[in-house]
Amino acid sequence: MTTVITVLTEGFADWETALLNAGARSYLGINTKFATPGGKPVTSAGGLRITPDLAVEDIDAATFDALVVCGGSAWASDAPPDITAVLVASRDAGKTVAGICDGTLALARAGILDNVAHTSNSADNLTPSGYAGAAHYKDQPQAVVDGRIVTAPGTAPVSFMGGVLETLGLRNGDLDYYLRLYGAEHQAA
Repeated sequence: MTTVITVLTEGFADWETALLNAGARSYLGINTKFATPGGKPVTSAGGLRITPDLAVEDIDAATFDALVVCGGSAWASDAPPDITAVLVASRDAGKTVAGICDGTLALARAGILDNVAHTSNSADNLTPSGYAGAAHYKDQPQAVVDGRIVTAPGTAPVSFMGGVLETLGLRNGDLDYYLRLYGAEHQAA
């Protein structure tokens, strides 16, 4: 069974991965799991309290298909969680590695974005991470997919969902239909 693990931190941005996880689980029967640093419960920006399935430190790249880093204020803090080891192990194992909004900072700090096309909230958003991938930055409002790496600004949960599912080989007419449906409000009248 296809499994997606989403990394959440205290103050995570509820809306950024909700559509991905709900669509994956409800429509596609994908196993969705949630991990936090230390395996501790966290509360979202909107007040949703989550008890995770596992600790980030216990993630084994052999047990899932996609690792998703949800955005949130923790990634831009003075002491962000260091999930470099699991990100690099996941990439090296050929898994999908995805980050949205400030979750892209974790990917940048881990060197995941140094040699692939990517996006974030802005180019300046990634600069403090000290990453070496600025030449590959794409200034666009939709998610960017480069191989099995998916990135998006926080305002792009629909294309982010599409990008992650595409990397899992699930791009089809049904997915295209749902992407148009969920993105319809953004079309010119």
